[in-house]
Amino acid sequence: MKSEIPLDTATPRAHTAQLTASPKGASIGRRIARQQLTAWGLNSIATETFHSALLVIAELAANASTHGRVPGRGFELALRLVDKPPGGATLRIEVSDCRGDRHPTVPAACAAHAQSGRGLTLVGALADRWGSIPRHPNAKTVWAELDLPHAA
Repeated sequence: MKSEIPLDTATPRAHTAQLTASPKGASIGRRIARQQLTAWGLNSIATETFHSALLVIAELAANASTHGRVPGRGFELALRLVDKPPGGATLRIEVSDCRGDRHPTVPAACAAHAQSGRGLTLVGALADRWGSIPRHPNAKTVWAELDLPHAA
């Protein structure tokens, strides 16, 4: 079986969506991401990466709508496929919110009965790389990258 990510220039390799900072906005973001990743063929040729990406997107969108929420402001979801020579590619996920004063941190430990606090640990386990960067004027972007299988 040949594992190949089709990255021809005819197919758009970037998608951005502006969403409301609410549970409904996070839900719509997850749906948009699933549709876009499916359109790029990741669901059939990189299934593990596809499912990992959906979990990462769900967590980052939930964080943006919960911890990054500023009344009257939304968040942005950006997806990009980036060529990585020779023959590989990376899926870059970016979620930008309006709370530049609140940077993500992975908790040292989480109580067994805690209802929250495990999300960024999950992102760290699923993504090959992740972090956050400031965004002008007072915002931030939390990003994660997942490497896709090399062409056979």
